[in-house]
Amino acid sequence: MSYFRAIQPNVAIALCSAVGVLVVASLAVRLLKIVRPQKDFSEVSLRVRTWWLMAGMFLLALALNNTGSLIFFAFVSFLALKEFLSLIQTRRADRRVLFWAYLAIPLQYYWISQSWYGMFIAFVPVFVFLTLPMRMVTIGETSGYLHAIGTLHWGLMVTVYSLSHIAYLLALPAEGNPVAGGAGLVFFVVFLTQFNDVAQYCWGKSFGRHKVLPTVSPNKTYEGLIGGIATTVVLAYFLSPHLTPLNSREALACGLMIGLGGFMGDAAIACFKRDLGIKDSGAILPGHGGILDRVNSLTYTGPLFFHFVYFLHY
Repeated sequence: MSYFRAIQPNVAIALCSAVGVLVVASLAVRLLKIVRPQKDFSEVSLRVRTWWLMAGMFLLALALNNTGSLIFFAFVSFLALKEFLSLIQTRRADRRVLFWAYLAIPLQYYWISQSWYGMFIAFVPVFVFLTLPMRMVTIGETSGYLHAIGTLHWGLMVTVYSLSHIAYLLALPAEGNPVAGGAGLVFFVVFLTQFNDVAQYCWGKSFGRHKVLPTVSPNKTYEGLIGGIATTVVLAYFLSPHLTPLNSREALACGLMIGLGGFMGDAAIACFKRDLGIKDSGAILPGHGGILDRVNSLTYTGPLFFHFVYFLHY
């Protein structure tokens, strides 16, 4: 059994292009240090180095066979849920319930490995959501029950259910996307989501004047939002023929959906952090913060893109 998947030419070109973007970014930082030695670019340099690490792990995950890729995405869900649970206040009695929450991760990804769409869709929002509250009831602790089960449910939806939609793209029938297969779909949604984040940041820094969510995320502006979405729509239009089965109109709609969805996911996690009074969800990714800080946009764009493609072409 091969540990690596057969990479289609379009996906291989896309992976090489992603590496090329990082090379350009690294060279740009070095050039800025030479041209403007009076300015401190240490944070930008740290961010780019961490991008190399994240991109390397993601590209390796796409190169692995389906089992290896699913293990990678399951591990990301585990880290995200662990980080989420470390931030919220949990009752001492709930520690026995958390075992069942973590158990949902391997089970959710097992359904993907079996291409069991019905169980994949229903497992977390039906079976897990009904089981966990009852487990809390049997413990007998009523104080803080609503807050405890509400936060745990939301955490599972964001870190496990939403992110697992990206992994399920790998389990979709190859004939549905003959140009690049499941790996092409995963690369498309992840690359566009991350690029959308960067584009909104750059447009906002350059032209931002009017704040979108001043009390939630003061740095986000309408100029950055509109510029980032427009950039993502254009990129989706040109990339989709090589990585997805989407036609031109579908690609434009998908670009708009990813642009808006990425903004919404970022804003939702930002509001979560505001409520807790923290700047970053963690420190595991130097220059970027925690896992939730990096996958925030994907928690929205992942399921939105999956169902968009699934409904139209599968």
